Amino acid sequence: MEALAVRLSQLDAEAEGIVRVVMFYDTLMRRRVDLPALARASAGLAECVAGIRIHGTGWTVRVPPCGTKAPVPPPAPSATVAVTLDDEEIGTVWLERPGPPGRLDAALLERLAIAAAAVVERFGPARTTMADPALVELVVSAHGDEAARARALRLLGFPVDMPVRVAAVRTRLPLDRIAALICPGRPVKAAPLAAGLGAVLACAVDRDRFPAGVRAGIGAAGSPGRAWYEARTALRFTGPYEPVLHYTDLGASALLAHLPRETLRAHADVAAVDRLAVRPEDLETLDAYCAAGSCRRAAELLHLHHSSVARRLEQLGKALGTDLTGTAGLNRARSALMAWRLLDDSDGAVGAEGPAAVPGARDGAAGPDGKT
Repeated sequence: MEALAVRLSQLDAEAEGIVRVVMFYDTLMRRRVDLPALARASAGLAECVAGIRIHGTGWTVRVPPCGTKAPVPPPAPSATVAVTLDDEEIGTVWLERPGPPGRLDAALLERLAIAAAAVVERFGPARTTMADPALVELVVSAHGDEAARARALRLLGFPVDMPVRVAAVRTRLPLDRIAALICPGRPVKAAPLAAGLGAVLACAVDRDRFPAGVRAGIGAAGSPGRAWYEARTALRFTGPYEPVLHYTDLGASALLAHLPRETLRAHADVAAVDRLAVRPEDLETLDAYCAAGSCRRAAELLHLHHSSVARRLEQLGKALGTDLTGTAGLNRARSALMAWRLLDDSDGAVGAEGPAAVPGARDGAAGPDGKT
């Protein structure tokens, strides 16, 4: 390349400049720089602000040649080139040069776009929200190798130093739509892992942005494998009036998920709720009351007069053998309702590697390491 540069310099000064631009970016790629470093180097070479934007994540960086903060608001770009990967536009690179473009700006931006596409491909394509389920399974596996997990996260587009949150989702809505809603403008990936069960990996999860009709559990652990177990556990406790739960919301109630289903089913309070469940009106009233904590608030949820709800609660209390209007009765009903929900093992039975991945998972007795 150096010999070619010398030969071309004897022919045309502009050609020499283009070759030097090519050599500059070839050197950057050999050093395996990331996108921020690529933008900084480009700004220094162009002697003006350089910018890179990746559409799929909304990630944007603008860097002036001095390395300090770029001026805000940004001016209109003096020159722009699309970043393409596999014939798909995944982003944009640009220069913010005062006055007319420089004579080498076109060549610089062309090489910058090629380099940016190579970096995105190397560290993980971030073009779409939906991900390869095999990669997501590898990330949330309870028994996966940490090196393989880190590589899968990189391929999914998550930087090495970025924390990853995990959510387990049941919905009939498109999973990519939900993922984009709960983590806007930042890296997020989603994949279906079983019938009706989806996993969402995100830099952050905004629980208030889940749309209506979605049930979701959110893990708390820093390890994706443990967080996936926690997310599935929280999902099992969700209900019509508490459709989204964080694992930390469960507190000591999470211990119920470790009990065998036979033990839960045999308890008198759980059996009573199971009998009530055949009457949807009774189950809905109990559910609303346990979620609201008072008769009046339950009436608001049910769109009924509080006296009507009070009569229902009196009858439900007789069926459960407790006074639901007292604190003890309310806590007892809540525990029974939570335990009854765990009898449906559709959320807890499916691990990242299938139903048999966690010994005892079908009876709710095992944790992510197969230990009770």
